[in-house]
Amino acid sequence: MTDAQETAADLRTTTGGGPPDDVDKAPIPLLEPREGIPPVVADDDALARVVAAFAAGTGPVAVDAERASGYRYGQRAYLVQLRREGAGSALIDPVGCPDLSALGDALSGTEWILHAATQDLPCLREIGMTPTSLFDTELAGRLAGFPRVGLGAMVEGVLGYVLEKGHSAVDWSTRPLPEPWLRYAALDVELLVDLRDALEKELDRQGKLEWAHQEFEAIASAPPAPPRKDPWRRTSGMHKVRRRRQMAVVRELWESRDRIAQRRDVSPGKVLGDAAIVEAALALPANATALSALPGFGQRMGRRQLEQWMAAVDRARALPESELPQPGATPAGPPPPRSWADKDPAAAARLSAARAAVSALAEGLNLPQENLIAPDTVRRLCWEPPQRLEPETVAEALAGYGARPWQVEQVTPSLVEALAATA
Repeated sequence: MTDAQETAADLRTTTGGGPPDDVDKAPIPLLEPREGIPPVVADDDALARVVAAFAAGTGPVAVDAERASGYRYGQRAYLVQLRREGAGSALIDPVGCPDLSALGDALSGTEWILHAATQDLPCLREIGMTPTSLFDTELAGRLAGFPRVGLGAMVEGVLGYVLEKGHSAVDWSTRPLPEPWLRYAALDVELLVDLRDALEKELDRQGKLEWAHQEFEAIASAPPAPPRKDPWRRTSGMHKVRRRRQMAVVRELWESRDRIAQRRDVSPGKVLGDAAIVEAALALPANATALSALPGFGQRMGRRQLEQWMAAVDRARALPESELPQPGATPAGPPPPRSWADKDPAAAARLSAARAAVSALAEGLNLPQENLIAPDTVRRLCWEPPQRLEPETVAEALAGYGARPWQVEQVTPSLVEALAATA
């Protein structure tokens, strides 16, 4: 067995999460929630009953959310799943119950268990649910050294059950939700508490439980991300667009598309693809006929649609020079590492040594490099190292870049040695 397989086998036997007598037995398909599929909560009376039940429950609460990415505008939640000892499972429809702040208040002070928490927290926050403390089973798996940390892989490897994952990318805005989708959604929280308990024991065995607590606290206390400045600049393929007039075309088309998508409540990509926007910017077509010849604007697009996109191109073409967008601002921090050898060979040498040191340390600790220390933090340290290369100054710099105390403690000696060797 590999180390990960041995760990999984040990966890299955010590936690009771999987087959009790034979750890080599084939994983067991998990086909039905233990109390059956709960009814979908879609009105205030039903929600009040769920709030009361979960407030009276005990222990941590498993939480998950389903979005309609690729189908609807934005990242709102279209289903929220919960499970807690004493309360059972619940499926809540945020369309019928758009304000779940009463539920969030009832669970204040309770540990929330989520898988890949940073994906679900923004949409949960929008409907009034924000945890005060959490346990992220995906992040726990990374810290524990599991090579595959998707929910299905973790449940199978640690607990010995197989989750059916066939509905992960469906359109969760569909109403009514089909029964197989609801079964899938309920099963996603069915074993989260068991998985959390098993992973906590494994992290404790490896001496990493405090590390995990610091990571979870950082996620729970992080403020919401600010709105992106000039989001149109993130259009896929934007690197091909060099001239300011072309940038203006991207901006006008992107903003027109965004308004249409928001009005129709559909994913912007279903209105017009990024590749089509870039093609129009590069070509600067003179009229709708020329636009229709470009990829993404062809046969199935009606005349009215073509004219609305052409109007956006015309607006960009008519802008005076003073109103054209400037090239993107240089991002804060060091330049891309590929340019370091030319700009600052000494910094490039420091980065090479630091990366090698972090890689070796991460391998020894059996966790991904990016979880040991953020690559951007290493780059910033190497670009502008402290004047005095001492453990105290390097530790202070790392903390200033947002490294958690456990990360600072683990990487500082290796980074001091690596930087000193290239001084």
